[in-house]
Amino acid sequence: MSLLSSCLRRTGLLGLALVLVACGAPKQQANDSSSSGKGFKVVSTFLPITLFTRAVAGDCAEVTALIPPNTGPHEFQSRPGDLVALRDARVLVKNGLGMEAFLDKLVASAENKNLLVIDSSRGVTTIDSPEEPGHAEAEHSHEMGHGHAHGEVNPHIWLDPLRAVQQVETIRDGLVKADPNCADGYRRNAEAYTTQLRALNTEIAGQLKPFQGKTFVAFHDFAPYFAERFGLKAEFVVDVPELNPTPADLQRVSEIVERSQLQALLSEPQEGNRSFNALAKDLGVRVSVFDPMETASEQASRDPGTYISVMRRNVADLRQAFGG
Repeated sequence: MSLLSSCLRRTGLLGLALVLVACGAPKQQANDSSSSGKGFKVVSTFLPITLFTRAVAGDCAEVTALIPPNTGPHEFQSRPGDLVALRDARVLVKNGLGMEAFLDKLVASAENKNLLVIDSSRGVTTIDSPEEPGHAEAEHSHEMGHGHAHGEVNPHIWLDPLRAVQQVETIRDGLVKADPNCADGYRRNAEAYTTQLRALNTEIAGQLKPFQGKTFVAFHDFAPYFAERFGLKAEFVVDVPELNPTPADLQRVSEIVERSQLQALLSEPQEGNRSFNALAKDLGVRVSVFDPMETASEQASRDPGTYISVMRRNVADLRQAFGG
């Protein structure tokens, strides 16, 4: 006996419409798609991209970070499980600008013809790497004494809150295209998060206004976008964290610190370079922290609010480095 016949026998004279409701006919879901929700799989690359993607995805998609917690893109080594994740995913979100140098080969190996790749750097105004001819900050490029691993442009766009807004909006547009049934959710989530990012930008601008024009020194070259946004000047010891500073690098930084009267040099949380620490000691300054958010714990990587809280800590430490 059919479900409909059984229901009619038990409900007597009730109308057909009421029968369908009372007997458990399928209800239309808010997102009428088998792909939306936790069944819609998205892979992100490293921490800031994971935070931005999770902020936009909300409950509409399952976001998996390709690079594990406490590992940055510079030291990432792929595992067999990464190919499985990419084969199962509908969307891959990356920073772009050469930050994920390993990615092209990994995507090709996954052989997922349906994978949509969202390059969150698309449309973002970039800053050339120092060695590029004609760049305003190129005066020390020939003193570095080593090659530039970042490529033609610096990839650390996420450290400028307004460029981060652009990245979030690009991620939103890509997810809407890939999963239109949850478009309203992606748009609402992105709007809420970009509102927070714009407010953060205003907050930081107010806190750093007294220090406009001042120079700070970081261990590796992650800060030009941050510096540009807030009217500061950023110098660095080495291009990427894996490089060891040369004597010429250390001498150059010593001169910068003496000219600028910095109270601290800025190091990443995971960075413990002995030469950098020894230099700070010789100069009589502290080693403070500016977290470029290339790595984080598992818990921190699951909370999009991590970006805002870390940026606030960075600004507090930078103010101290300026003697504020």
